[in-house]
Amino acid sequence: MDRAETLVAIVRALRDDVDALTFGSPVHFVYNPLVYAWDAHCDYLRIQGTEKGRTLLLGMNPGPFGMAQTGVPFGEVAHVRDWLGVQGEIGKPSREHPKRLVLGWESPRSEVSGRRLWGWAAERYGTAEA
Repeated sequence: MDRAETLVAIVRALRDDVDALTFGSPVHFVYNPLVYAWDAHCDYLRIQGTEKGRTLLLGMNPGPFGMAQTGVPFGEVAHVRDWLGVQGEIGKPSREHPKRLVLGWESPRSEVSGRRLWGWAAERYGTAEA
């Protein structure tokens, strides 16, 4: 098994453990992008988690306009789609807050920390492969 597929297996176990968590009131909406955006997240792992890479960015507390939309840590839509080349399918959480809809690749919002992070990487390295 290559490095990217090893990462997919590790994250699958994490995804399943996290998805088994339950929350009581006052929590009414729980988003797990590792479930509804699993295809896109796996695409990210397979693109960036290769043998030649030395760093893979991971994050926690996904923002509503970043990973919650794309399944990618610091997942500012334009950079993830256009610069990183992630194209996986993005579904919807089982319950959506009416003010925090998951629009995936169609989201018009930009996640600030992701725009800064991936913008820096694009400026510094030129290509996602580098």
